[in-house]
Amino acid sequence: MNPDLDRLQPYPFQKLADLFRGVTPDPGRSAISLSIGEPKHATPPLVREALGSALDGLANYPTTSGTPRLRETIAGWLQRRYGLPAPDPAAQVLPVNGSREALFAFAQTVVDGSRAGAAVVCPNPFYQIYEGAALLARAMPQFLNTLPENGFAPDFGELPGEVWNRTQLVYVCSPGNPTGQVMDLAQWRRLFELSDRHRFVIASDECYSEIYPDEARPPLGALEAAHHLGRSGYPRLVVFSSLSKRSNVPGMRSGFVAGDRDILARFLLYRTYHGCAMAPPVQAASIAAWSDEAHVAENRRLYREKFDAVVPILARHFPARMPAGGFYLWLPTPVADTEFALRLYRDYNVAVLPGSYLARAARGVNPGANYVRIALVAPMAECLEAARRIGELASELKQENAV
Repeated sequence: MNPDLDRLQPYPFQKLADLFRGVTPDPGRSAISLSIGEPKHATPPLVREALGSALDGLANYPTTSGTPRLRETIAGWLQRRYGLPAPDPAAQVLPVNGSREALFAFAQTVVDGSRAGAAVVCPNPFYQIYEGAALLARAMPQFLNTLPENGFAPDFGELPGEVWNRTQLVYVCSPGNPTGQVMDLAQWRRLFELSDRHRFVIASDECYSEIYPDEARPPLGALEAAHHLGRSGYPRLVVFSSLSKRSNVPGMRSGFVAGDRDILARFLLYRTYHGCAMAPPVQAASIAAWSDEAHVAENRRLYREKFDAVVPILARHFPARMPAGGFYLWLPTPVADTEFALRLYRDYNVAVLPGSYLARAARGVNPGANYVRIALVAPMAECLEAARRIGELASELKQENAV
């Protein structure tokens, strides 16, 4: 067996199940789950219809690079969304089966684990796929703590030069999971400068890019930042996007990678052997989804309504804030995050995720400690009821601390 498998940590939801094991929540309260970032809004009819109409495609082997029409559709979306010069559909766009598998496989393509001290830099807290991908590529994860005093933005000066010298890949997530923080142009400029100096590749995870509160201010994307800064051809930059959150199709497993053509050529070679071509009906449904923005705007409206209703309730008890993007609330807790999550589940039948499960201790701090991640994916009524119950727990804890 691969000995590096023993280096993988349990997934956050396994830790949550262990925390709740043997605990019976209050049966007088209906169960509300806000722990997993799984979209619950309805899948758009146009996607369902396109999928069903293309079932004849199951009789054909799909190509790893996808159909020209799908790549052209994605390139067109990138051009419209970010104001880019039209990307080359044949060389700068590659469909993938959701961003998760691509984010993992990308490290296996990019990282040379035979080089002593190979490093992969990740934000902290982070999506655990980044860490697992690094470890199984025989690299050591290096963490950038995202803390409230920095507005939850990564501080690239936190790592010494000797670490950057060993870095081969940097994962970034904007809007961030779990904080919702969006990288600005100055932060991208700094990261690009480091990439130029140390020659590492940047993997920009943008699966939450289409969930944001202000229709007039969509989040800045990595390719967009590179274009504004005159980085023609997007050197050493690849972005990862997905339909799961944007179009409420997490079960369809559809996304894309785009950027540096030379890197994508190597990634396509890896994927050809990996055997991960997208099924033809899914390609047809993806074309329909990337071609329509009305359902995405409606999706944002539903999330905006939930945030507008929930944040004021929680703000009576916590420094709750509207995120710049994504559908998570990153809520500080008055007690340890694990204790808060356990009591909320036991006494109020609401499941949220302890922030410490999403992070690692780095330079003496776990930046997820004393936070919980709340995914506002449930229907409005459940989100409102959960917010009220969280407020009840906050009042209970306040009374306890006053004694």
